[in-house]
Amino acid sequence: MHLSVAVVPAPGQVVVRITGDAGRPTLPRLAAGLTRAAEHGTASVVVDVAGVRFRDGAALRTLAGFSDTLTAAGRQCRVVGAPAVTRRLVAEAGLAGVLELDGPLTGADPVRPRPRPPSDPPATAEWQPPAREEPRWPRSAAHPMRGPAGESRRRVPVPLDRWR
Repeated sequence: MHLSVAVVPAPGQVVVRITGDAGRPTLPRLAAGLTRAAEHGTASVVVDVAGVRFRDGAALRTLAGFSDTLTAAGRQCRVVGAPAVTRRLVAEAGLAGVLELDGPLTGADPVRPRPRPPSDPPATAEWQPPAREEPRWPRSAAHPMRGPAGESRRRVPVPLDRWR
């Protein structure tokens, strides 16, 4: 797993950009980046998770613990750029009340599936075999020394020393 944590100080806040795979093996790197962000002492820490794939709930729980610690100190932690899959993971882990995500966590999902083109069959329809299969070419009985249509096979000499 690879995880990159970039801490970018800005006026009045610190932005933490996380990219890559976040899971148990990458927790030390994530915790170190969040600690560096907290050491800046700004009133707000913004964590950008648009480029991260959460492999398990460990990284989300670490992020929730970080948010709780900042809130207890009178500071704020906002999580921005969370795609729909991350929002679902936060809701399933029961961390919706702890992590402050940009935009609504409940209600309509901001990411909607693409509409199907009208030429596609409906997803619920079962596959039906064609009514009648057309032969691809006229087939004749295969001859052991000739090809399937009766024509002679071309002989290509192969040098024997190549295989020794």
